[in-house]
Amino acid sequence: MDTSVNRQRLEAARQVLAIEAEAISQLAERLDEQFARAVEAILACTGRVVVIGIGKSGHIGRKIAATLASTGTPAFFVHPAEAAHGDLGMITADDVVLMLSNSGESDEVLTLLPALKRKGLTLISLTGRPESTLAREADLHLNAQIEKEACPLGLAPTASTTAALALGDALAVTLLSERGFEPEDFALSHPGGSLGRRLLVHVRDVMHGGDALPVVSSGTSLKDALLEMTKKGLGMTAVLDDADQLAGIFTDGDLRRTLDKTLDLAGLTVDAVMFRTPRTVNEARLASEAAKLMEEHKVNGLLVLDDAGKLVGALNMHDLLKAGVV
Repeated sequence: MDTSVNRQRLEAARQVLAIEAEAISQLAERLDEQFARAVEAILACTGRVVVIGIGKSGHIGRKIAATLASTGTPAFFVHPAEAAHGDLGMITADDVVLMLSNSGESDEVLTLLPALKRKGLTLISLTGRPESTLAREADLHLNAQIEKEACPLGLAPTASTTAALALGDALAVTLLSERGFEPEDFALSHPGGSLGRRLLVHVRDVMHGGDALPVVSSGTSLKDALLEMTKKGLGMTAVLDDADQLAGIFTDGDLRRTLDKTLDLAGLTVDAVMFRTPRTVNEARLASEAAKLMEEHKVNGLLVLDDAGKLVGALNMHDLLKAGVV
């Protein structure tokens, strides 16, 4: 392989990244009162943020709308052509509209201005030309101007789309901070992701309860306790006293330790070999907290109690793995 060709390719790629990095750096220096007022307008909005754009600006707009929606600011994207043919009815006077156009002169976007202005809503433009029609007509303008595109022809939207995307991220994250948005709030918008599983799945959701709960009474023979463990398949069984209070736990590990001492199990009751201070967790705790308890105490299972201290379930590490919590 020609190493000189590879060097040229790498240099071309580094040049693109350098140009786009510089474009973002200039954005940070240029942020002004207009950005702060845009944040204020969105925070005061009783409706939703409606993002509009076409072409590459439309693709960036879709991503900005998705980021806003997932970080606590209700938002959705509307294609300007569809808006001109009926979807404008989705937009109300309570909304804030964010319109993207690098040139600020996109006909499909400008066509919507009269109808949007009649609604009396707040209009924010995001363009690369502060002197453009869209920038002038908007209530607020976010300046995403760049010195040059990373495309050597100066034609393909590259640095300009990167700048617009970064400015949208800055807007979304600033709003997130202002709203006091927490990881738990983020998880509610991402129930299918790993964060959602960690923050939304509770112990009660993954525990074995009812007939699936391995449990024997105090005084049960060790043989019968082993049968219960085998039947329920959790590698443990809870032991309850005469008042149905948790008296202990008997696990595979306890069985191995017992066999190290004696092979004669006849006549032994579970009370003689059980662990009397088992690790427990409340059913309302997050499953991720149960996983942390198991790791801290180097155990593979926990017994689950309700708020009154009554045994209601059991779970092991396999249950948490299956649920995608760990």
